[in-house]
Amino acid sequence: MDPTDGSVYIFANRRGDRIKLLHWQRGGFTLYYKRLEQGTFALPPAKGPKTALTHAQLAMLVEGISVLGTRRKRTYRKN
Repeated sequence: MDPTDGSVYIFANRRGDRIKLLHWQRGGFTLYYKRLEQGTFALPPAKGPKTALTHAQLAMLVEGISVLGTRRKRTYRKN
């Protein structure tokens, strides 16, 4: 995996109350760190070393919303 490809890499501690997001931008790496005062992050189970999340799922994860049971409603798409 190439860390400079624009992907966001998520690292969580064992207790699940802290996450780090590593992202490459033009000038270098940006590190985001979030620690919860109460509760834990609802991380999806890893399916190998590279589990893909959408932008919306990543935003929900950071806000503390569980990604596991959510479903996106169908919307109109022009073919």
